[in-house]
Amino acid sequence: MKKIDMLTPIGILIGISMVVFGVISSGGMSGFLAFIDVPSILIVLGGVFGTLCVSFPLKQLKNVGRVGKQAFQSKEINVEEIVGTFVHLSEKARREGLLSLEAELEQIDDSFVKKGILLAIDGVEPEMIRELLEAEIAAVEERHTRGRSMFEKAGDYAPAWGMIGTLVGLVLMLKSLNTPSSLGPNMAIALLTTFYGALLSNLFFQPIAAKLAGKTEHELFVKEVIIEGVIGLQAGQNSRFVQAKLKVFAPVEKRKLEEKREHVREA
Repeated sequence: MKKIDMLTPIGILIGISMVVFGVISSGGMSGFLAFIDVPSILIVLGGVFGTLCVSFPLKQLKNVGRVGKQAFQSKEINVEEIVGTFVHLSEKARREGLLSLEAELEQIDDSFVKKGILLAIDGVEPEMIRELLEAEIAAVEERHTRGRSMFEKAGDYAPAWGMIGTLVGLVLMLKSLNTPSSLGPNMAIALLTTFYGALLSNLFFQPIAAKLAGKTEHELFVKEVIIEGVIGLQAGQNSRFVQAKLKVFAPVEKRKLEEKREHVREA
């Protein structure tokens, strides 16, 4: 079940709040309003969007909202639950055979787990099961990488468009030295576009890309755990052996806690 990943909006809000606090504490509300410049915003955002249109096909750009949404969602993938599931399945498979696992598939939500178990039930060789499931992992990784690359590129382009806006402002300022009234607006474009570009890159685009990369890494790790569980099922391994093999994938802190509990039970 997907939940809101509160750290993402909280982090963005903290970053914006610190910038706003620094501006207002130094220059008051009038100083804050001086940082609002529509032409500068349009140069950076429009420039970034234009370069993304050049860099990526329309089909991929249509998914930018869906991809970005993943950074604000948290899908709980509990490694301990997966280990428990495969321990239960291995016990049933040893008692009643692999075919008995078909009745368990309806209670499993993860399509990757279902696919692996079906391959095991069908008697596919372990090497072939691993090859098929790892091919799916590679496809997932490639798809996630392509989606994440839009935010990585946006993070690269934003500061560059900030510099382009700065050059535009400087050229306009130099051409209007004889018109003092236009120096202020042109100077604002020159400085604020660099500010907007750096802010968008370092507070929005690059952090979202990093969050997506972390989520992908964890998802692929979980899928590797599932592969080992499926191979254990297919080989008819003892449930204790399956549990011992999969427990090494659990976080170190939880493994230590479980070991302490086992020592207490034995005592």
